Amino acid sequence: MRLTVRTMRRIAFAMATTIGVLPSVGSAGPDVLRIAYIDDLSGPLAVIGERGLKHIEFMAERINRSGGVAGHPVEIVPFDNENNAEKTLILLKRAIDSGIGVVSQGASSSIGYAVSDMVTKQYRRQPDRPVVYLDWSNADPGLTNDKCSFWHFRFTLNSDQQTKAMISYLALKSEVRKVYLLNQDYSMGQSVEANLSDGLPKVRPDIQIVGTERVPLGKVKDFAPYVAKIHASGADTVITANFGPDLSLFAKAASAGGLKATLYTFYGNTPGMASALRAEGKGMVNVAEWNSHVKAPELEALAADYKAKNKADFAYWRMALQMIMLQKAVEKANSIQPLAIATALDGLVYQSPIGPIIMRKSDHQVVEPVYVSVFTDDARVDLEGTGFGFKMIGAIDASEVDVPTSCRMNGPKS
Repeated sequence: MRLTVRTMRRIAFAMATTIGVLPSVGSAGPDVLRIAYIDDLSGPLAVIGERGLKHIEFMAERINRSGGVAGHPVEIVPFDNENNAEKTLILLKRAIDSGIGVVSQGASSSIGYAVSDMVTKQYRRQPDRPVVYLDWSNADPGLTNDKCSFWHFRFTLNSDQQTKAMISYLALKSEVRKVYLLNQDYSMGQSVEANLSDGLPKVRPDIQIVGTERVPLGKVKDFAPYVAKIHASGADTVITANFGPDLSLFAKAASAGGLKATLYTFYGNTPGMASALRAEGKGMVNVAEWNSHVKAPELEALAADYKAKNKADFAYWRMALQMIMLQKAVEKANSIQPLAIATALDGLVYQSPIGPIIMRKSDHQVVEPVYVSVFTDDARVDLEGTGFGFKMIGAIDASEVDVPTSCRMNGPKS
């Protein structure tokens, strides 16, 4: 069996971490833009990290085929943090010590806080060796509010923005009258519940919140009792920020229990969900930055290229956006130095195929359009060979998710 370079690198990494020593990251020279990708590559959440790695490597390869970023090749250096904040900081320090000045992470907001804090402190300790943190997926609002950092840039909507988009769409749906909120019992689920409970009645006084429920994260195997409560409430709409098995198991239980309420989600389009749900998920509505039918030929071609290469569906628009905006920042700065990159990203506007996308100067939170789509068997793009996919039924302008921030940005000293 012939091993690829990436496979050999991971074997070396696994062997090294077993004995407590990391392999040398190496020195790629000043002309290579190296990005430390630090996320789960083993353990129960490895599927998220692995898919993120495939997306960032795919984008790096595309950039390199076109001549690199301002003539500089891009190299992705993966690290497995095992979803552990302490290990993440050890890996980040070793990456910094090897000369890497850009880090990408996004599979856990709690780890995101640790990374953001470390890169902030890194600049204070060594202002001549700053590190740019590219956050591709964390949704906790605090990262771009009270805990914001000049060195942190988020390329996905936070949960406050997602919730506002959901409220904007539901405000126009006259058939929505009785709403049940079902969310995971952790910071994001609690935030979504609070925002919807407060925001929906303000835009639609006729809407009733007929029930709220918090689900222990990743621990419920039988959602039939929850379905029974929703039945009893008379809800015509269920809104959930659940993801992973907590979403697929609920949707299956709702289908089996004959629940007629429409299910509105934020993460129904995540990889594996189509295979998990199939017909049981038909009619589910998703509100997110991406679906497989955004009516933008350039992005649909990118998705097709990814599928041809990886034999899997393109799912992480946020990762593609991160790399596109990084490339534009480097070209604007004509430099791959971290300070130059951060300064160029600060307030950057990308005229994308789906409209202007802004990296807000006030808090380094991306603001972009949001799409509403329904899971159906007549979608133009078949996801995961299931015969089902998402069909766009609405779009929400970026201005609708331009929520206020409490961030007080402290930039580098001049």
